Amino acid sequence: MSQKLATEIDLPLNDGHRIPALAIGTLPPDLPQRVTAQVITAVKAGYRHIDTAWYYGTEKYVGEALKHLFAEGYKREDLFITTKVWHSFWHSPEKSLDKSLSDLGISYVDLLLQHWPVCSHGDENGLPSEPMEGDYVKYDDDPVTGTKFIDVYNAIEDIKLNTNKVKSVGISNYSIPKLKQLLPKVKKFVPAVNQIELSPHLPQKDLTDFCDQHKIIVSAYSPVGGTGAPVVKDPYVVELATKYGVEPNDITNAYHILNNRVSIPRSFNHDRIKKAIILPRLTKDELDSLYKLGEENPRRYTNDPWGYGLGFRWWDGDTLSKEFD
Repeated sequence: MSQKLATEIDLPLNDGHRIPALAIGTLPPDLPQRVTAQVITAVKAGYRHIDTAWYYGTEKYVGEALKHLFAEGYKREDLFITTKVWHSFWHSPEKSLDKSLSDLGISYVDLLLQHWPVCSHGDENGLPSEPMEGDYVKYDDDPVTGTKFIDVYNAIEDIKLNTNKVKSVGISNYSIPKLKQLLPKVKKFVPAVNQIELSPHLPQKDLTDFCDQHKIIVSAYSPVGGTGAPVVKDPYVVELATKYGVEPNDITNAYHILNNRVSIPRSFNHDRIKKAIILPRLTKDELDSLYKLGEENPRRYTNDPWGYGLGFRWWDGDTLSKEFD
């Protein structure tokens, strides 16, 4: 594996499909139009996995990139496209998907994820996407004791079962307690993927081990720690990058990919996008040392209020999660 480019690695899903281990993230910058050029650059550099979501507001720009690429001869079947159902759209997962498909200009996605295991208050079109009452999320179901989030996943399963719009289904931002609630209630398809914040500063080994036990591929967002990319400034990450003659971002991607996880970096630096396909041959000891960076003092960099009450550790501001598994 370590002799290949990161763009050449794919991982087996529990439903028989495979997922490319390196994805390009499309969470918007200040100018979301930049996503079009970002995606074109990534695909031409060898990326085959595009990670997007209705909530990001960039899918029409991803769609423009896809239209351009298809016109140049790239094939839809050679790309792996992920989208997600946002928590304010919980009542209409297929409508959310149809909106995404329309904006993307495609007939199916390779992976549909439930973005969060909560149900917030949105209208028939999922708006507002961040329904707040002061500092608090306006929910349609209690984030701690509610079970409607299970119905949402079951509805996503039905889309896979009854249509040709989805190849694989999965989840995002699921903790161990939420997984333990969901798994006994799965109709037919155990989630193929759980997309979570994960980096050497936030290893969450208990959660990744739990997913491994249930054959759920872990997909890592914020692999460099989110805004400001603090992980790439870590002295040990810099040391490894120097040793292997690569960028620190390549070390963080390798940390996940060599551990059989998906990495979803996000960059609008086109040179960096092109170079990030390198997969340095980290040793097991080096991978273990990267894990230990966050073992003693884990740091979560994204602490959205709709994550309160889900049972995640180290979630700043969360006073709802009283017990941790």
